[in-house]
Amino acid sequence: MANEQELNFEAAMAELEEVVNQLERGDVPLEQAIELFQRGMKLSQMCNQKLEQVERKIEMIVEEDGEFRKEPFGGNEDEGGVSL
Repeated sequence: MANEQELNFEAAMAELEEVVNQLERGDVPLEQAIELFQRGMKLSQMCNQKLEQVERKIEMIVEEDGEFRKEPFGGNEDEGGVSL
């Protein structure tokens, strides 16, 4: 288990998938399952925070009336924005 500060998004997701796989197998003792669950929750929160940070940084270039303008990611879908 790597330190949360050292993990990038992809590494955190890979570790989270491994935690889920171990829990789904059901062959770990209860105490270890609790530790795995707690680690999985931390990894999930970390991934969510990283996604939120990236979403705030992304800007989309939208063409309107022949001109391009920047629009924050997740803008109003009715106005051509994209949201997750």
